[in-house]
Amino acid sequence: MSNLETATLAGGCFWCTEAVFDALRGVEDVVSGYSGGHTENPTYQEVCAETTGHAEAVQLKFDPSEITYKELLQIFFATHDPTTLNRQGNDVGESYRSAIFYHSENQKKIAEELIEEIEEEGIFSDPVVTEVTEFTNFYDAEDYHQDYYANNPNQGYCAAVVGPKVAKFRKVFADKLKV
Repeated sequence: MSNLETATLAGGCFWCTEAVFDALRGVEDVVSGYSGGHTENPTYQEVCAETTGHAEAVQLKFDPSEITYKELLQIFFATHDPTTLNRQGNDVGESYRSAIFYHSENQKKIAEELIEEIEEEGIFSDPVVTEVTEFTNFYDAEDYHQDYYANNPNQGYCAAVVGPKVAKFRKVFADKLKV
C-alpha cells in the first residue's frame, strides 16, 4: 500500500464524485469531505452556509501502476461540468466549485496541461473554470456522507442526479471499472 498516491478533487456534490471514483480499478479508497477552506474541522452545515471557503471534495488513494493521475483527471472532467463557476446543476455556491487540489508540482503540471488540451480541443463550448490550487487541507465529512449513494440509491437526489451520472460514467468508462 506504500505505492499509493493521493488526489483531492472537487466536482460539485461529493455524493456524485465519490460514487464515480469508488468504482474505478486502481482506486483503493475514496473519502468524502471538505477541502480548500479556512475553517478547521468544518461541519456540513457550515460548508453549506458558505462561510468556510471549503468545497465538497473527495480524497482518493490510488495505485498509479493501475490508473494514472491524468486518467483520474480525464474522468473527473468527463463526469462534471468544469465550465460553471461555483455551480453543478441545481447545486449553487462556492462549496460546489470545480477544483483540483494538487499534492505535488507534477500533479499541478498534469492538471494545467490537461486543461490546456481540453481548451485547445474545444471539448466544452465554454471555458474551463476549474481552479488548480495547492492542497492545504482535507477534513472528512460526517459518517453519514461516506458511501452515501451506495447506501441510499433510492433517496430522491441520488435517484434523480447521482444514479444517472453513475450510469453514464459506467457506460463510457466500462474498461476502467473494478471487476
